[in-house]
Amino acid sequence: MHDHAPDTRPATLHARIRADVEARILSGEWKPGDRLPTETELMARYGCSRMTVNKAMASLAATGLISRNRRAGTVVSRPRMHAAVLTIPDIRANIEARGARYGYRPLLDEMRPPCCVHLGAEGHHLGQSRFIRSVHLADGSPVLIEDRHIFLDAVSDAAAADFHNQPPGPWLVAHVPWTEAEHRIAAIAADALTARTLEVGVGAPCLLVERRTWRGDETLTIARQVFRGDAFDLTARFGPKQGLS
Repeated sequence: MHDHAPDTRPATLHARIRADVEARILSGEWKPGDRLPTETELMARYGCSRMTVNKAMASLAATGLISRNRRAGTVVSRPRMHAAVLTIPDIRANIEARGARYGYRPLLDEMRPPCCVHLGAEGHHLGQSRFIRSVHLADGSPVLIEDRHIFLDAVSDAAAADFHNQPPGPWLVAHVPWTEAEHRIAAIAADALTARTLEVGVGAPCLLVERRTWRGDETLTIARQVFRGDAFDLTARFGPKQGLS
């Protein structure tokens, strides 16, 4: 009688497909952003039904290893970049910390008159703003759209600042002292413009962060940031005496 090594292959075909795909991703053979074979190709390769392939792909998507999109197909997910909830995040540092190459592209840069921001009753207190719409990229792929108003009554130097090669956020942090900031965080679905800019499907989950920053009673800037839902998450660490309210 001969001893045999135990059979460690997955017991079911969908589990085998999942294990094969997972092994290729974890080994680096398939890298973040790479497109996976189509369901039809996987059906032919494994001689199975679409239901079996779909079950394997769904389980991989649930772990975050792959992203499925009807228009773009199935691709290897990019690592999530973590941003702190209660601080003003350095987007470039977050992207580079995940081993990705940071990129920045301005889409719109113009002066806007007072009352162009929807702020309710207090909107009339704000003067002219410089409005910059930009996209931040990781390894050439868009992960964040930012719409930012900088109010020139409070930050006059921003009128001449160069935001063609650098985003306005780090410039503000480096040049303008601030005393208070407010965040609003929400889960939203990508509209047509967001989907086109972030290269996701219409209705894809996104993370919205709206931030307003003051110096005393003056509003310095208001930013609206829309993150790809599969690229970012927000984290916070606090103790029992720092409970969030």
